[in-house]
Amino acid sequence: MSIDRRKATIFGSAAILRLLLFTAFPGLPDLLTARVEISTPVTSFKRLQEGLFLYNHNVSPYDGGVYHQAPILLPLFSLLPSSATYPAFTYLLYILVDLLTANALMQIAESGEAGSSKLYTSPRKDKKWSSYAIAAAKLKEGINDMDSFLFNPFTIATCIGRPTSVFTTSAIILSISKAVVGKSFTSMFTLSIASYLSLYPLLLFPPLVLLCYDRRPQNKQAGSIYTFVAGNVVAVAGFLYSLLHMSSFITGGWEFLESTYGVQLLLPDLTPNVGLWWYFFIEMFDSFRNFFLGVFWIHLSSYVPGLTIRLRRQPLFVVVVLLGIFAIFKPYPSISDTSLFLALLPLYRHVFPLMRYSFLATSTILYATLLGPAFYYLWIYAGSGNANFFYAITLVWSLGLSLLLADALFAVLRDELEVERPEMKGKEIRQI
Repeated sequence: MSIDRRKATIFGSAAILRLLLFTAFPGLPDLLTARVEISTPVTSFKRLQEGLFLYNHNVSPYDGGVYHQAPILLPLFSLLPSSATYPAFTYLLYILVDLLTANALMQIAESGEAGSSKLYTSPRKDKKWSSYAIAAAKLKEGINDMDSFLFNPFTIATCIGRPTSVFTTSAIILSISKAVVGKSFTSMFTLSIASYLSLYPLLLFPPLVLLCYDRRPQNKQAGSIYTFVAGNVVAVAGFLYSLLHMSSFITGGWEFLESTYGVQLLLPDLTPNVGLWWYFFIEMFDSFRNFFLGVFWIHLSSYVPGLTIRLRRQPLFVVVVLLGIFAIFKPYPSISDTSLFLALLPLYRHVFPLMRYSFLATSTILYATLLGPAFYYLWIYAGSGNANFFYAITLVWSLGLSLLLADALFAVLRDELEVERPEMKGKEIRQI
């Protein structure tokens, strides 16, 4: 059996780098675990440990209102030795999950779906990076060096901080990797796991099911799209029901629904994060709270049908755009969501020359990355600022991601326009 030496070198280097950070700086994991940019109330490793302690002592972890994560994580982590006494086993678990995610990302890149889907082929499809570069290596040209996965500082910080969002990220990437080869059953199963862990990935179902439909094997082409979608709806519903029923067996009841999904829907915990919701609802009058909760959720979900219909010929790009939107507008975002978006964006290397504001977007993101921790320190520790300091820099962060996202969307639409209307190639486009 031949061994891909280049892949082994990249993966080995990434694993060694993480192990060195874990062992050479023993205080770093706990430091990053406490950072609001990495851990949120629904992904925090510290909260997971509190829930695990209650679970191991036969007390419901959802009674105290601290643990808001999926019940299935409790028996998973209870199989590992205590992270306080033997942290190496937990470190290895998170490193393996990162490597598994990177391997699935390479499979997506090797499929060529980004440049040539069933219904659309870009004239620039040959201009692309290798799967190795997309998974790990620093890029010689493009937006910035953060557009890799294994050596992305955001990904590394997330791994060291050990939030449970890494499992959601891995499930989403695995779902996409199965969809690009037409394995709808496996894709829907992993999407169900991601939705079970974090709820919001369920919004990825429309573009993913279309991607599965387009990439079905030739011997399974019979049947209408409506029958195919209906079958996958039933599959996702069945998977989710099985996971939820298993969770009720683990916890001995259904109270976990309110503590896990209810918290994400109703936002009772307003711990600061890099998102836009927490400060807005701190300042919100209680009489208007339910109304604006509905508005925020409608806003987040309203992108799904429009993008899916408009970009029907490129369902993979719909998934990429939606992940970028989630990184900005979901209730409890973190840099883990941003690293997921940045990991998939290089798949569209062929449209990078059409982007107009990549330097501005990159500079804005880097600016917010450096000043965010400083502003949080001024607010919480130095006492020389207030919540406006940190919220202002999160607005800058969201602005940078919005610019990058909108610019990528413009580039893909411009690429389509030049195929449909060749006479427009190289001409300036103006919005009327």
